[in-house]
Amino acid sequence: MSMSEAATRPMGEIVEDVYRAESRRVFATLIRLLGDFDLAEDALHDAFAAAVEQWSRDGVPANPRAWLVSTGRFRAIDIIRRRNRFDASLPVLAEQQGTETIDVIDWDEDEIEDDRLRLIFTCCHPALSPDARVALTLREMCGLTTEEIARAFLTPPPTLAQRIVRAKAKIKNAGIPYQVPSHNELPDRLDAVLQVIYLVFNEGYSASSGESLTRADLSGEAIRLARLLIQLLPDAETMGLLALMLLHESRRDARSSADGDLVLLEDQDRSLWNRDQIAEGTALVERALVTRQFGPYTLQAAISAVHAGAQNPAATDWAEIVGLYDVLADADPSPVIELNRAVAVAMRDGPEAGLASIDAILDRGDLADYHLAHSARAELCRRLGRTADARTSYERALELAQQEPERRFLKRRLAELDTLT
Repeated sequence: MSMSEAATRPMGEIVEDVYRAESRRVFATLIRLLGDFDLAEDALHDAFAAAVEQWSRDGVPANPRAWLVSTGRFRAIDIIRRRNRFDASLPVLAEQQGTETIDVIDWDEDEIEDDRLRLIFTCCHPALSPDARVALTLREMCGLTTEEIARAFLTPPPTLAQRIVRAKAKIKNAGIPYQVPSHNELPDRLDAVLQVIYLVFNEGYSASSGESLTRADLSGEAIRLARLLIQLLPDAETMGLLALMLLHESRRDARSSADGDLVLLEDQDRSLWNRDQIAEGTALVERALVTRQFGPYTLQAAISAVHAGAQNPAATDWAEIVGLYDVLADADPSPVIELNRAVAVAMRDGPEAGLASIDAILDRGDLADYHLAHSARAELCRRLGRTADARTSYERALELAQQEPERRFLKRRLAELDTLT
């Protein structure tokens, strides 16, 4: 920051800019130094409060991040000493913290970046429940408030707050280490991190319930987390996940009408697709595939890249998509992947072939409560002229759907069937 800028802009604005850019980095380092989430949070806010006062008087320091970490750390020591009358163990911690000087702390930029990597692996530790991992990651890595997270996942704020409190207590009581996993542990632990990021993205890209089809803020946070993870720990599947999210996100503006109604892929205005995101996503897919160390996220991204490369629905290479689904089904078998493959088979070989596969899935009892399975079956029955079967499946999908745009779409389909009888 230039001296002229610091002299002309209000200090509150300058500190706010630094907060947006640096607060999560400062917080991650304070956790390492203090060993406590809540104490680090208090220290972070105290440091920024001190910055408004002291920077106005002394000017913005050459290294604001280092200044904030040092100030936050010594503010934490003060907090510990104020509390020591209530906890006999705290004076020991205060003494240990107080014996170090600012010069002892290593301000190496790589280590500070590693602190963010430590934080995301801690937030996504497998000892925590999946819901807790998502909430803690959004709160501590992204800096979202408890109210924002609760609103996004339609959870009462007190419930969400307790989830975060319990997760922090589990980390402390179970002695979960604040560190990057060892080389042997990394594959399994990285998978847990990628799962959390993709869960956050999916809730933003296609909300599980409520009035809105999407939540751009959540999908944006997921993409930001994936970019950070690639910077800190390049990995083929991380590139694949970022590619998958970018390729999906590229279609956001075309996925709903001006009234907020759902628009199917085949009916979307492809001129609205974000070509920059498609280009970046496609390039990431190619980089991940070259490594030959890719997994399910990269394969899903490759499927999305085929869709993105088609100028119109008729130009879609459905044979390639089915082939990619075959590979994906071997790598990560699941009924949902089988369902998506069945839809692709219907587009390649006709609705009868796809319907046979979907009926086989439902006959096994798989996806009986998954509204998209019944909706897909209804669409194929409609194309085959099996109106009664289509109505039954649309009605079942409507019973299960929680998102209002999807419910409106299913109601429209049912109304269209009525005109055919």
